[in-house]
Amino acid sequence: MAETSIEWTDATWNPVAGCTILTAGCTNCYAMRMAARLEAMGVEKYVGTTRKSGGRAKWTGKMVMDEKALTVPESWSKPRRVFVNSMSDLFHEAVEASFIQKVWSVMGRTPHHTYQILTKRPDRMAEVLLSGSFPILPNVWLGASVEDARVLYRLDDLRKVPAAVRFVSYEPLIGSVAGGDLTNIHWAIVGGESGPNARPMDPKWIDEIYDQCSDADTVFFFKQWGGKNKKATGRAYRGRTWDEMPQATL
Repeated sequence: MAETSIEWTDATWNPVAGCTILTAGCTNCYAMRMAARLEAMGVEKYVGTTRKSGGRAKWTGKMVMDEKALTVPESWSKPRRVFVNSMSDLFHEAVEASFIQKVWSVMGRTPHHTYQILTKRPDRMAEVLLSGSFPILPNVWLGASVEDARVLYRLDDLRKVPAAVRFVSYEPLIGSVAGGDLTNIHWAIVGGESGPNARPMDPKWIDEIYDQCSDADTVFFFKQWGGKNKKATGRAYRGRTWDEMPQATL
């Protein structure tokens, strides 16, 4: 099991390694840096998934489906919230539907865990899951990343996804998402970018999301202000922390 400091989950599970840069939210992806470190440490499945460009690690596009990792959650007896593929995207176009089906089978066999799947490709997620071979599992939450107004269409794609819980991660929030519609989205995570090249987050952008959550009865979770030192900037918004979780609708 990979324990994690991510505030909205308990553990990570990575049956897929590797990815590709898709939109502006990917520019400073922490997973690229981490994959490069894991490769340097000799972790086989990350070999060749990144390259150095301009002094920074970048995805090469190599994707690895790790069959050995599939059954890992079955060895965890204690119930956990599990972030699926924190180091990749389960619905990347290079991940075959047959492999996604294997992931689904594991999640179905382990109902004591709650699985949180986040993608930047909710259009493919909807296409795959509506194929008829993927049951709606009450312990599986499905989400999309939205970094600014240029990708707000992902919310419409997410609404097409059959799920007990649909959620959006506005992290890294690098621009306004005014005009966003959270209808039928159960949970919204908000967070600023962190790390050495972090882009700033305007408090007004958070206010916009908070108001949209109130209008749509969407649960609001504030993850972090971010910046070069996210511990220094903290997690307080409007004088408190926001750690609320959604309830499955099934």
